Amino acid sequence: MFNRSPLRGIGRLIAVLLAVVLGTAVLAACGGADSSSDADDTAKAAGDSSAFPRTLKTVMGDVKIPSQPKRVVVLDTGELDDVTLLGLDPVGAVAPHFKTSGGFPTYLDGELKNTVDVGPLLEPNLEKIASLKPDLILSSKVRHEKVYDKLSAIAPTVFTETTGGVWKENLKVHAEALGLEKEAAAKLKEYETQAAALGAAIKKKDGGTMPTASVVRFIAGPTRLYQTNSYSGVVLNDIGFQRPKSQISNDPEVTMKDVSPEEIDQADADLIFVTAADAEDKTQKKQVVSNPVWKDLPAVKDGKVFEVPDETWMSGIGVQAAEEMLKDVAKATGVELPAK
Repeated sequence: MFNRSPLRGIGRLIAVLLAVVLGTAVLAACGGADSSSDADDTAKAAGDSSAFPRTLKTVMGDVKIPSQPKRVVVLDTGELDDVTLLGLDPVGAVAPHFKTSGGFPTYLDGELKNTVDVGPLLEPNLEKIASLKPDLILSSKVRHEKVYDKLSAIAPTVFTETTGGVWKENLKVHAEALGLEKEAAAKLKEYETQAAALGAAIKKKDGGTMPTASVVRFIAGPTRLYQTNSYSGVVLNDIGFQRPKSQISNDPEVTMKDVSPEEIDQADADLIFVTAADAEDKTQKKQVVSNPVWKDLPAVKDGKVFEVPDETWMSGIGVQAAEEMLKDVAKATGVELPAK
């Protein structure tokens, strides 16, 4: 008895220790899962900050960005749409140069809480930009090539080649500069899926045939027809609209076509979307709409002419403006906008 007791004690001790070890291992495993989850959440919230510093190859050469940007200045409307799409409130921005009411785009109301106007667009205020102490400046070569050196002396400056129809490619560049590539790709896919679904709904309503659509813009000067490779043209392409021959272009240098009031029959389509960049008395709108050529268009006779906001159809040049366009198209065609 006496000799066996220690063995029993040792056995009990081993059993207890084993239970403790196993229990600790289980808790550690559970705790490890929680820690991993927390780490993932933290990494997600920070975007791709771990990928900085990074160097981007741009149209103006290599640009080194030391850390994930937080104080961003944007010098065009497409950049403004992109940055706010990705959850940033830019410290500085320019307002559209074609906007009768002035100020920032109304479709972005609520997103620009502390943004300073550093315009005008074609001649941004460099001193004001510098005073904001940005860590990134976004624009394009076509807009601000002449002041690139001065801008890049203030902060890392990332330019795309141009604006307009290449808006999806530009979004990728801006997202890379911000370390938010995955977020941008998800937003773009969400929009494209909704656009395709809207097109399918329109085609179904029209008995399996997709209507044609035309885009007319009144500005100070000749009236313009916007082509398939313009910003609004790309959005209409995403929906699946057919376009008149007068508005089909594969030339990146030709995104619009000027027409006189007598040539407005080139806007002939099942649906005509009309925007105005300037006050009516500065454009040819009165001459156009009073012209017999315009009045004889089937869309005019059938009440299929729709006035839409210039700031989204022309100046927005980004996903958020495109989503506003989808709303306008859904309303014009009498279909319900598919959910995102």
